[in-house]
Amino acid sequence: MGSDHYFSASPSSAEHLRRIPVTLAGRSGEVTTAGGVFSPDHVDGGTAVLLANTPPPPPGGDLLDLGCGWGPIALSVAIASPHARVWAVDVNERALDLVRRNAADWGLDNIVAALPDDVPDEVAFRGIRSNPPIRVGKNELHGLLERWIPRLDERSDAWLVVQRNLGSDSLQRWLAATFEHDYSVTRAATARGFRVLKVRRHGEPATTPTLEEDR
Repeated sequence: MGSDHYFSASPSSAEHLRRIPVTLAGRSGEVTTAGGVFSPDHVDGGTAVLLANTPPPPPGGDLLDLGCGWGPIALSVAIASPHARVWAVDVNERALDLVRRNAADWGLDNIVAALPDDVPDEVAFRGIRSNPPIRVGKNELHGLLERWIPRLDERSDAWLVVQRNLGSDSLQRWLAATFEHDYSVTRAATARGFRVLKVRRHGEPATTPTLEEDR
């Protein structure tokens, strides 16, 4: 594939559309995938670990699948939270086309597939789920997370899955050092060689707790 990667904006490799069977959020069916996107032949092992080790997404608001690929996370979240707006964000135009196709095939009208710069600045996310593109390199990965994690709404969580031997522990330390004020970073799960990291944005505590904060 040469310099053509799943994180290329416009993959030059042959598309090779294919249909694969999947089960997402308890619903079984087929999705369309293609060459030049991440894990085109199956739900990636890390993504499967993330989906199996995170709580149900918030029922409403704006939710983010960062680095969506052909859409397994976005589709799962959209099924589980039909009243939420799910942003499927990727730099790969082919991946975004596949997400739109799969959302239409599955009857999910609450998914917005978008390039990063097309997400309005005022959108704050009630939740983020991501199998981030570790192989883009440390600097690119850190820049990606520094851009999107601060867009969490208060009292909201980002869930990231990272392979243990690809630096999950060092990433956890970096996250904790980078987001030290009003955030907490914990390892939520370990399975099949992957870590699930949780980044919680707490927000400024109120002087007098509200009923919502007491819950």
